[in-house]
Amino acid sequence: MSSNHSNKQRVLAYWAAIDTASPDTMAATASAHLPEHFCWNGPSPLGQATGPVALAELALAPLKSAIPDLKRQTHLFMGGQSSDHVGEDAKDAYWVAGTGYFTGTAVQSFIGIPATSHPLRIRWSEFIRFKDDVMVESQMIIDFVDWFDQIDLPVLPESRGAEHVYPAPTGFDGVLIEPQNSAETTHTLKLGNALLYGALNGFDQTALASMGMAEYFHPNLKWYGPGGIGACLSLSEFEQLHQQPWLVAFPDRKVVGIESLFAEGRLLAASGIAGVEATHTGSYLGEHASGASLKISGIDFWLRDGDQFTENWVFVDMIDLFNQMGIDLFERMTTLHQQQMLEA
Repeated sequence: MSSNHSNKQRVLAYWAAIDTASPDTMAATASAHLPEHFCWNGPSPLGQATGPVALAELALAPLKSAIPDLKRQTHLFMGGQSSDHVGEDAKDAYWVAGTGYFTGTAVQSFIGIPATSHPLRIRWSEFIRFKDDVMVESQMIIDFVDWFDQIDLPVLPESRGAEHVYPAPTGFDGVLIEPQNSAETTHTLKLGNALLYGALNGFDQTALASMGMAEYFHPNLKWYGPGGIGACLSLSEFEQLHQQPWLVAFPDRKVVGIESLFAEGRLLAASGIAGVEATHTGSYLGEHASGASLKISGIDFWLRDGDQFTENWVFVDMIDLFNQMGIDLFERMTTLHQQQMLEA
């Protein structure tokens, strides 16, 4: 059994355990799978937790209390040895990553998000780093902006792209349990390195063509962006609906040091806490330029077909991004909810 395979089995067992645990048993359940020094890097406003008990108290138990019938759907699941990591002690570390939906109905509020009778499909992604066959670190993003939209509390203008479009891969089983072809893995990782450190950093601030994205993305690309941005269902839509507004707002943005970059078969994955640096010098999603220097946290998965990527699942910690721009989207959501209650 390969290290990657055993790591994936450990993550599946951990997720299955916390998914079935009650709020009262969550701390003990997490402690059975995670070491005391485990570091969880959660989305804003949750932030960081050190150790399984702190993680359970901060996020796992409150989420299960709010949504007792919570179920996990996993659309993509993969692992591998990273070719990049910002920590000197973890160069070429092993990672396991997944993404999909949490489904259920909220009966209590969660970190201020009100309960509703509306069935939820909450988009999640988590990357877990291993050291010596032990889970030691995680980055997780929950798409709170999309969650707000689902309960009729939109905190950003209507998405330019299609809203609530986050499917599993088309015609491809993205849950990779068994070992994948090593040649395919090498091909995917080589293309991914060129995309992240070449094309994405190649914008000359005058023309989109300077990035050469058509070389990496299929014309019929399906790009599944976070709440507030939406999905783009072709390369031309990606360029017009996301890429152009993003580059107008953050023309100097640069991939500077992602936490992980690894491939397995035809899937590529990358995660980064403050992995992109940028200056907010243009209008974005209805907000004027703040001039703020930003550190943007994100998570990506790509599916390769031949020499191009055909699908891209994208997470951005939008709450943290807008906080750095001086805008509290959770406060905006709370204000909208209070207005709704007064009008009811």
